[in-house]
Amino acid sequence: MLILGTLILAFFLIRACSHQEIDDVTPGIPCEEEYLRKAEVLWVIPLFQNESISSNKTWCEYIRSLNKTLGLHGVYHTNREFQILRNEEYLQPGVQAFKECFNQTPTQFKAPQLALSKENKAWLEKKYTIQGEYNQQFHKVYHCSDTGRFPNKLLQYL
Repeated sequence: MLILGTLILAFFLIRACSHQEIDDVTPGIPCEEEYLRKAEVLWVIPLFQNESISSNKTWCEYIRSLNKTLGLHGVYHTNREFQILRNEEYLQPGVQAFKECFNQTPTQFKAPQLALSKENKAWLEKKYTIQGEYNQQFHKVYHCSDTGRFPNKLLQYL
């Protein structure tokens, strides 16, 4: 019982000390500034509802001004988008929008809903650092529009 208690305490201490992230960052989803500023990593949806982030220059400048680590969070953020077999060609419009918006090429990738097939993971990890379930468990991951597994207000204490 002591070992279990120690493990649980260690888990919460790791989460308390680790960096914070926010998913679903895109102009089409409202995002509380508090969480944008608090997070160290912003997971960006480049073509949410087929609207390119690069078409909103003011938003791009604002996100760049936050000076955060930026990662690619799918392309369109559709349900189980990367459970279906995809290829580099599918990813290119999202990468291009990301480049045009932030003047940088993404180096990190997180699949929407963390749904990533083994086949897609194999080709993606040749170019990107992939984040998944382990990342979610050991970091506080907030969501724009507060749509995550746990409400953002509760995550502050977990």
